[in-house]
Amino acid sequence: MSKLPKLPNTVRGKDYVETKDWTIKEIELALKTSAELKKMFKQGKPHRYLPDKTVFLFFFDKSTRTRNSFEAGATQLGAHAHFIAAETSQVAHGESPKDMGIILSSYGHAIAIRHDLVPGEGNSYMKEVARWADVPVLNMQCDVDHPFQTLADLMTIREEFGKNLRGLKIAVSWAYAPSYAKPMSVPQGLITLMPRFGLDVVLAHPPEYTLMKSEMDYAQKVAQENGTKFEVVDNMEDAFENADIVYPKSWGIESLFHKPEEALKLSKKYKHWICDEKKMKLTKKNSIYMHCLPADRGYEVTDAVIDGPHSRVFPEAENRLHTCKAVMALTM
Repeated sequence: MSKLPKLPNTVRGKDYVETKDWTIKEIELALKTSAELKKMFKQGKPHRYLPDKTVFLFFFDKSTRTRNSFEAGATQLGAHAHFIAAETSQVAHGESPKDMGIILSSYGHAIAIRHDLVPGEGNSYMKEVARWADVPVLNMQCDVDHPFQTLADLMTIREEFGKNLRGLKIAVSWAYAPSYAKPMSVPQGLITLMPRFGLDVVLAHPPEYTLMKSEMDYAQKVAQENGTKFEVVDNMEDAFENADIVYPKSWGIESLFHKPEEALKLSKKYKHWICDEKKMKLTKKNSIYMHCLPADRGYEVTDAVIDGPHSRVFPEAENRLHTCKAVMALTM
């Protein structure tokens, strides 16, 4: 078997809790490694960069893409992923993040956590685990950011439009969904990452669906620093006008995450916030539709759009595998 190309060790041991914790150069390294691992995967070339290593996957919430991209990715890298549902662990009985971080660090090589449903909880929990852990802590989605998703999104956008994204417009819009009050982390992750890589970002939402002030302020700051635009509008049509990329998805109301029924009742006022063919006609001819999935079909988006020529949701979902493998291979 041919020898694997050596990976740089510049982020070895580094936590990946928010994309803003990583420099542009470090994120570029993750994207480059993702592309190389994707190529090896497609060619059927073994790429066991992490033989005999262990990553613990700690879930406080449900998952399809995240759990399976990590489990499959770890296996393909020669590592083993342990799935742990929080309610089946001693955390359910009050074990502290300090104790869990110290102990799991002594058993393996990384701790990945999903804790995303309650604003003010998940991100601070991960940071507390990271404070005590001797191994990288990886954010599989918290209340603030979904850094593996947005890294895969950026990878997908570059595959479509090339590396130079300057002047392209991405519309990040709220959309109606009746299923549950979804986390704010995906739109927050998009507005804080994309302006750093040349994209002009337009955020659209009804008045009640504001994002966290800290993330809004950061998005404004990095747009100014990178010569890109960040603006907020109050309707989908303005956001979609001449957009190159549209990313409409539902999220909850920060102050009502403890009252989900109230939030869902309020959201019914905005059922017209749906991504349909009429709104897609406002976008550029070669625009793409993206969604982190699962999408509430018939509510957030019509079947004609998600299954149509603009949609890139399946390549985007596939890139979750390659980006999570890249970060694991580089940090573990």
